[in-house]
Amino acid sequence: MIAFPFCKINLGLHILSKRADGFHSIETCFYPIPWTDILEIIPSNEFNFTTSGISIEGDPSTNLCVRAYHLLQPEFNLPSIKIHLHKIIPMGAGLGGGSADAAFTLTLLNELFELKLSVEQLKQYASQLGSDCSFFLEKKPQLGEGKGDELSDAAVDLKNKFLVIVKPDIHVSTQEAYAGVKPALQKIAVREVVEKYPLPQWKDNLINDFEESVFKKFPVIREIKKSLYDNGAMYASMSGSGSSVFGIFEQPVDLKSSFPGYTYWSGLL
Repeated sequence: MIAFPFCKINLGLHILSKRADGFHSIETCFYPIPWTDILEIIPSNEFNFTTSGISIEGDPSTNLCVRAYHLLQPEFNLPSIKIHLHKIIPMGAGLGGGSADAAFTLTLLNELFELKLSVEQLKQYASQLGSDCSFFLEKKPQLGEGKGDELSDAAVDLKNKFLVIVKPDIHVSTQEAYAGVKPALQKIAVREVVEKYPLPQWKDNLINDFEESVFKKFPVIREIKKSLYDNGAMYASMSGSGSSVFGIFEQPVDLKSSFPGYTYWSGLL
């Protein structure tokens, strides 16, 4: 079976408080983006995990796809499988590619072995793999609260808007990003802005709290955001904890030559 795990952008991201469990309480709007990896799972005589595309560093046994399989395997006595992941979505970009791969692994295993798990049951497993994994089980805009795993539908529609995503050759770790922010309550909630404010007003009202500290450490990320606005973006922001920056445009644009050497994606939403 083959699936195409999609990525996301964050429309606003507020770090509200530090939790007793060591995590942070956040408020953000996850929006699905049709930039995908390719994931294949087939039955096999022995477990095997392979990758192609963008090189994935680290021990393969810790990959979220592998962890997703081992999360379900004991409970459902799953047979051995072969997982192949063709990696296209860049890592360390704030786009949630790894979380998407994990969520889609759960979904494919559910379908392949007819486990008959509901979306809500899958979310319980996904939340054990990552705070934003549950979002990728349903392809729709959702507000993320708590650790990002408390999801509710968001009435925001960017259909037919044109999106540009630019990622420099910089990896911003989530831990590194959180170390630079000071939690604080926000005057205007993310939901209020994305559901009620016209898109041109997002620029002054929809904020990603990670930007201030990340921009100080990596000024090139700030310059990308400025360039997107200079080229006519209605709204531009860093996604998640970075390092990718996206711009939302009314009409299609071709800005690839403006960002030589950077990973670049564009398309209609």
